[in-house]
Amino acid sequence: MERFETITLSVKGPVARVRLNRPDARNALSFAMVEELLACFTVLRDDPAYRDVRAVVLCANGKTFCAGGDLRDMTRPTEEQRTALAKTDVLLQAINQAPQVVIARIQGAALGGGLGLVCVSDIAIAGYSASFGLPEAQLGLAPALISPYVLARLGFTRTRELMLTGVRFDYLSAHSWGLIQHYCADFELDGRVRAVLRDVLRAAPEALRACKELLFTVAAGGDTLDYRVGLLERLRTGEEARQGATAFLQKQPAPWVIERIDDFDDAEDE
Repeated sequence: MERFETITLSVKGPVARVRLNRPDARNALSFAMVEELLACFTVLRDDPAYRDVRAVVLCANGKTFCAGGDLRDMTRPTEEQRTALAKTDVLLQAINQAPQVVIARIQGAALGGGLGLVCVSDIAIAGYSASFGLPEAQLGLAPALISPYVLARLGFTRTRELMLTGVRFDYLSAHSWGLIQHYCADFELDGRVRAVLRDVLRAAPEALRACKELLFTVAAGGDTLDYRVGLLERLRTGEEARQGATAFLQKQPAPWVIERIDDFDDAEDE
């Protein structure tokens, strides 16, 4: 199991949990945390040891999900800042296009870069304590790095209001605007995450990866017909499709379905 200082990673079967672990700093995205998150999502993507991981729960220790970028890093030399900030975009892309289903579990504030993390998740679940915002302009900054992902999630009209006012908004607005998909009382967050995981873990592992790839390939535009036909043909003739059809006809769960996920709940970070 990989060891980190600003985050923790725990894996049980098909579920990984990545926890932001700087509660005393409101889980602000320091350059060190960005480095470790990028390393974490890279190993989850590339290391064969994690090939069976189907879902990643992105969560945080403490009362705050993520207060945004760590302003203390802004005092570093300009060239060092430029390199580190460029890695932030690489990180956002890595989470956005992770082969696993990324589920954000949000309590407390998700501001600036924290809101960016929500925008690159596949499914976001917020507690009643959650609040969101883009306060950068109030600090003499702009949400430059996260802007493509915020625009993709919230659209131009909503994003321009949020960027230009820095106004905070709650879970109800976040839900109505499409930033999050689910909300509940904070004490119910783990239960709601489990419910979503149950749905995810009924899907075939390779089909899930194919769906993630399909989404971003089609979203990029251009003529994708050959790609789409080829993908469907490959999946249709594959072992998962055969197993899925057999299970459907026999009215039984497919072999990849995991009915119970209690073993993956509140995994201890190792």
